[in-house]
Amino acid sequence: MPGSIRLFVTGPLTAGREALLDRQEAHYLRHVMRQRIGAAIVLFNGRDGAWQARITALGPRGGGALPVEQLCGQKPEPGPWLAFAHLKRPASELVVQKATELGVERLLPVRTERSLAAAPNVARLAAIAKEAAEQSERLTCPEIAPAVHLPDLIAAWPAARRLFAAIERRSLPFPKGGSPCGLLVGPEGGFTEGELDLLARTPFVRPVSLGPRILRAETAAIAGLALIAAPAGGPI
Repeated sequence: MPGSIRLFVTGPLTAGREALLDRQEAHYLRHVMRQRIGAAIVLFNGRDGAWQARITALGPRGGGALPVEQLCGQKPEPGPWLAFAHLKRPASELVVQKATELGVERLLPVRTERSLAAAPNVARLAAIAKEAAEQSERLTCPEIAPAVHLPDLIAAWPAARRLFAAIERRSLPFPKGGSPCGLLVGPEGGFTEGELDLLARTPFVRPVSLGPRILRAETAAIAGLALIAAPAGGPI
């Protein structure tokens, strides 16, 4: 149902079994979208596809919706992983929102030597990703991993997945998609020499450029994901 209100729920979705809505979802439907009992919405949970549903209850403590018809079955949504240095809250939230819209499969906050901001609130970022998935008509929400230091990220990274590292002020190729990959974006001020040395000696890391200009970290994340998507001629 293009244009319908879409909500991500955590419980199972099956015909005739009421799905529970939390307090925030019920408030959104009733007071923001002005919906009433019986109104049609679309539900998805990342496992059971998308379902047309009818609102059955809306109250101050939550609500419910009854799945009526499966609109499409669940299908894989593979995408790149995005590792990004800790940013201030508004910038981190922008990165998560746009990365979700661009189809990122996994988000990995990273602590680098020049990171100034505190570790992000993962629960808050998950809520941002959920809203972006609802808006962009995805069938899944990206996983948001706990924040780790850069050496720990590199140590745990699967070697079969290329990691494009965005490096400033160097003549390097652009990142290209087409196979499992990830994008690493550093903090404002870039990576330190020690971090650059770590990346240079890691076999699966591919240093890349995002263009001739010095970008803010949040801009670099969005631009890099767009470049990865470009070879396929469309969304990631």
